[in-house]
Amino acid sequence: MTASSAVLVPQDAPSIEIEAAHHAAAVEALVDRAFGPGRFAKSSERLREGNHKLDACSFVALRGRTVIGSVRLWPVSIGGKPAAFLGPLAVDSEQRSAGLGQALVEAACQAAGEAGWSAVLLVGDAPYFSRIGFSAAPAAKVVMPGPADQRRVLLKALVPGGDEGFEGRVAVP
Repeated sequence: MTASSAVLVPQDAPSIEIEAAHHAAAVEALVDRAFGPGRFAKSSERLREGNHKLDACSFVALRGRTVIGSVRLWPVSIGGKPAAFLGPLAVDSEQRSAGLGQALVEAACQAAGEAGWSAVLLVGDAPYFSRIGFSAAPAAKVVMPGPADQRRVLLKALVPGGDEGFEGRVAVP
């Protein structure tokens, strides 16, 4: 790499790492700040209750040793077909608009693909997540456990055709 092509990275730029056990309390506090107590009423939360996160596919963004972002993936089945379920995605309010959320989602999806998952499901803002390859079309026949705006139920293929054939109720396997 030549000096003219070198990318300068600020010393305080956040790092993205696999979530470790010692990050759990900070992640929960971040998610509570980002979503408030209303998050427990969402249908997405039903898929996390009694489930276990996919450790190798869940990430934190750190500035120094401080957790400033987090994303977790969970195993689910859709009509009996396995998929990874993304959420929650949380970024500290003072760190938003810098691409950190997208970087966390991309890291989680890459890890899920490497772990053999064919698709990732989430409930979220279609204009935001479509930039990362998520779409409502392949999730049209996916049924969340509880009320959910179907336009916000999105799937992303991690392998060619990986988002095809998903139909039915989403459940904890």
